Amino acid sequence: MPHRSDVPDASALPGDYRRMLGIVKAAGGPVMVKDVGAELGIDASVPGRLEPLRGKLSKLADRGWLHKLSNGTFTIRA
Repeated sequence: MPHRSDVPDASALPGDYRRMLGIVKAAGGPVMVKDVGAELGIDASVPGRLEPLRGKLSKLADRGWLHKLSNGTFTIRA
């Protein structure tokens, strides 16, 4: 997955990452991993189901696409 600074827009991201980015953008504010999971149809009641999603969202944050807040929520980077 490319760093945000290396590409002009999100079209360079794989489809599932673009979808996650769109969900966070549509939220309009900080969003919890379980909320993104609910939009993706992931059953959050099963322990461990959200951990891969948390990893992908963190990867988006590490590469500059999202901002991870100290409380574990994610927002769009301005």
